[in-house]
Amino acid sequence: MNIALARPGLDHLVSGIGDIVAKDLSPRDAAFAVADFLRVNLPGLDILTDEERAGKPDTYHSFPLHTQEEFSIVAVVWRPGQETRVHDHVSWCTFGILSGVEYETLYRDMGDHLVEIGRAANYPGEVSGFAPPGDIHKVENTSSEVGVSLHVYGADVGRLGSSVRRYYDLPVR
Repeated sequence: MNIALARPGLDHLVSGIGDIVAKDLSPRDAAFAVADFLRVNLPGLDILTDEERAGKPDTYHSFPLHTQEEFSIVAVVWRPGQETRVHDHVSWCTFGILSGVEYETLYRDMGDHLVEIGRAANYPGEVSGFAPPGDIHKVENTSSEVGVSLHVYGADVGRLGSSVRRYYDLPVR
C-alpha cells in the first residue's frame, strides 16, 4: 500500500528493494543486499513532511511509507533522548540514518537475564542491516536534534501492526 503523499525517492526505493526481495535470498543476505542498495539510494529528509519530521513529544513515532506482503518501508522520527524498549524483530531489517544519532545497544538473551554484547552510534548517511536471531537491541536518539531514520523490514508491518516480535523486560547483567 502506498501512502497518498508524494514522497521524493520512494518509488525508486520500492522498485529497487522489490527487485532484491524477489531474488528470494536468505534473511541475512536480503538485509545486506538491501543495505547495499540503501547506501547508494538513501533519500533526503524531504521524504517526510515538515509536520512528520517534528516528531511527537512523548515518544518516537513511526510512519509507514510503503507496505506490501514481502517488505515494508518505515520512517522513524526521534526527538532528542527518545528511545525504544529492548526488543527484537519479526524479520530482517535494514536502516539508514537521515538525521540525528541512533545509538544502539545490543544484547544476548541468557534465559533469565540479558547481557550487553555491543554498542554502536549510527550517524547521518550510515546504513546497516541485520536478521534474527541475535537482533535484540535498544535504540536511542543521543543527538540534540530530531533524528530521522528509514527502516526496511522483510515483513508487512501494515498487516502485522509492528516490526517488533518481542519486548524484553529481563534484567541486564
